Order: sequence, then C-alpha cells, then structure tokens
Amino acid sequence: MSTPRSTPPTLPATLAVVDDDAEFADYLAQHLEQRGVRVQTFADSDDFLTTAGAWSFDFYVVDLGLPGVDGVDLVRLARRRSHAGVVVVSGRVGPDVFESVLRAGADMYLMKPVRLEQVALAIEAVQRRIESNRTHAAAWRLDRGARQLIAPDGARIDLSDNDIAVFECFLDAEGAPVTRAALCLRLGRDPGTEDDNLLAATIYRLRRRIERATSSALPIHSEQKVGYRFRGPLANA
Repeated sequence: MSTPRSTPPTLPATLAVVDDDAEFADYLAQHLEQRGVRVQTFADSDDFLTTAGAWSFDFYVVDLGLPGVDGVDLVRLARRRSHAGVVVVSGRVGPDVFESVLRAGADMYLMKPVRLEQVALAIEAVQRRIESNRTHAAAWRLDRGARQLIAPDGARIDLSDNDIAVFECFLDAEGAPVTRAALCLRLGRDPGTEDDNLLAATIYRLRRRIERATSSALPIHSEQKVGYRFRGPLANA
C-alpha cells in the first residue's frame, strides 16, 4: 500500500522582513530561504519605503517598534498599497496592541519570543488563504473585439493599441513576470535604448486611468530588476 503524498507547504515567492532586530531578521531570512523563499530584510521602515519595488513583495513580516514610521502605520500603508499577506511579529505589549494591528490590516499577530517554525507556519496559513481567494476571484478579462478591459466589478475600460499590447504580454505570461525587454518589443520600442522611466510612466498612466474607472485595484506589480507581473486572474473575454 503506497503512502499518500503530503500537500507541499504554501509559501510566497518573495518576502520582506521589516525588523530592527538584525539577529531575528537574519535567522528568519535564512530559515525561509532554505525553503525556497527569496527574502529581503530592512532594519527600519524608512529603508523599506525608499526601496524601489517596496510594494512588489508577495508577503511582509513586520515588527511594530521600528525606527521611522511606526509598525502599525506601516501595516496600514501596506494594506492600502498591496493585497499581499502581512504577519506582525513583535514584542510590544499593551491592552490594545492586538486590536490595533488587526484593524490596521495585518492578517496575523505573533508575540516575541517566537520560534522560527511558528512564523513559517503562520506565513503558510495566510498564504494558503490568499491563494485560495485568488483562485476564486473574478478575473480581469481582455475583450479584443471591443478593445476594452473588463474589471472584476464589471466596469469596461477602453484601451489603446499600446494598452492592448501590454495586456497581451500579461496574458501570454500566464502569471509569470514579463521582462521589460518583452514589453518594449511588444510596444514597438527598442529595449536597448528604452529608458526604464519611460516604460514605468507608461504602466503608471495605464494603472491610473483604469483605477479611475473601477473600484478594483489593478494587480500590475513591478518585479525588481525584471519587469512587471499581473498578480491576478486574467483571461480573454
């Protein structure tokens, strides 16, 4: 009789640790990297917020007593800018800490001292829920005939030729990152001479125009040193 296979753990591809306890942050990063997660650590919130692609991580582990922006405010900001998982790991005590952290938008709160395996299990639990919700979420749809993007809330947004080219790249990628070179070529530009800021401006204008027309946040995220990724269901209409 064969032994049934266990379900592999669900972990995010990329994760940011924002914690001024360097020893804890380094050990947690090593623990997660051994399990295939790409981790970047930040000693304070200002370092994190001034980093390119700060909101492109798949997951965030945040302390509360941070130099710079306080951890609760950072969680609140993260929730406004990203749908990624957020786990707070902190030694801060007080009658209102747990409530304030969850109301700010964190998915889970762990009190230090805590074992690294417990943090990893919390990350798995939150990521599993996120991926389940993503699977059942209404898809964005590209209607080439009507030259429109259909948002999950049903809003229809007219698209230009360049807009359609960008979304065709994301459709072809099927959730994987799209390189800047691939986007430039699809847009009829030379990737060797294209300024990164020009492509970023193109994506920014597209995002602003779409998000003015719908209540749904457009899940186009920058992938540091790679390009862009559409982190959500995208299909042909």
